Amino acid sequence: MKKIVFFVVCFLLVLPASSQIRRNVDNLPTFDEPKIHYGFYLGINQNDFKVNYRPSNFPNTVIEIKPTSGFNVGLITDLKIHKNINLRFEPGLMSNSKTIYFNNSSSLLTERDSVREIGSTYLHLPLILKFSTDRWNNVRPYVLAGVSYDHNFSSNQENSDDNYSGEFRMKTKNFMYEVGFGVDIYLSFFKFSPSIRGLFAMNRELIDDNNNDSPWTSPINSFSTRGIFISFAFE
Repeated sequence: MKKIVFFVVCFLLVLPASSQIRRNVDNLPTFDEPKIHYGFYLGINQNDFKVNYRPSNFPNTVIEIKPTSGFNVGLITDLKIHKNINLRFEPGLMSNSKTIYFNNSSSLLTERDSVREIGSTYLHLPLILKFSTDRWNNVRPYVLAGVSYDHNFSSNQENSDDNYSGEFRMKTKNFMYEVGFGVDIYLSFFKFSPSIRGLFAMNRELIDDNNNDSPWTSPINSFSTRGIFISFAFE
């Protein structure tokens, strides 16, 4: 994932500079004139969890999280509110998985009980403000920021079983904020827009176990998503 991020960052930085070497014929010269336009995106993501600890009966608890890359797919509705500002609604699906390792001094945690596999599929509903520079030849860099609602289809929030029965529970409804940057590339027949975003949860996503002295959840104060989202938009 780090290599992919490095490659995309280099691509986003080098492409606008290279376009200034010579003047090309402008592609899609009237693309930005309509008030509304549509598109779709594909992408990859890697979501981690930020963990803060609280005092408990398990003071030496260390939680290690190993994420794997997932995918994103969705649609785009873009509303122009200024020549350099667009409001975008980008509903889509986001899927990923994480392995969580619990390390503490509890005798309850056998080797099997100390590992939890978390596979998640989210309905991702972001509302984004996109701030673009003026167009230069066939490229247009931009930054973006927004908020999103994520519905976790794999949350198990209503399940009465908890970690004592092997069930790691998370909340169904979550709220995120996201920031990022990218570049619009105007091609002959469509606009291609690679971007990189950071996603950060604003709420605690963990559902505590029924036992207040649970070795899994009692040491955890906050437990929230943070991740990287690499998107390739076609408009």
